[in-house]
Amino acid sequence: MATPHFTDKELMCHCGCLDCYMQADFMESLEKIRVEMNRPLKLSSAKRCSKHNQAVSSTGPNGPHTDHGDGGQAVDILISGSDALRLMEVARKYGMSGIGVKQSGKNRFIHLDNLGNATGQPRPWVWSYA
Repeated sequence: MATPHFTDKELMCHCGCLDCYMQADFMESLEKIRVEMNRPLKLSSAKRCSKHNQAVSSTGPNGPHTDHGDGGQAVDILISGSDALRLMEVARKYGMSGIGVKQSGKNRFIHLDNLGNATGQPRPWVWSYA
């Protein structure tokens, strides 16, 4: 689901399956975040089919990037430094309940999702990637 600032191509699964469907309320929030940030947000990952997610994520064939629920509910945004900190603050304002932080090494990013509470997974939640 493209928005004024995010194209279907940016949202598409990287395996080549062409799946780019993202949950509408997630995309509305992501668009609001982009507008408030007032800068491009480069996505390193958005929608993932189950097969691709199983290959690249510890969540296996399911997870917030997949059709878990009604469509993709997560993106990874290449961003670092003070921009990353500001992104986390703005993301909470627009309902992002999961924020993953990777701010070391070459590919620094912030993961955003809007999953609800689940057993053993309280929200909001912030974690770091090793």
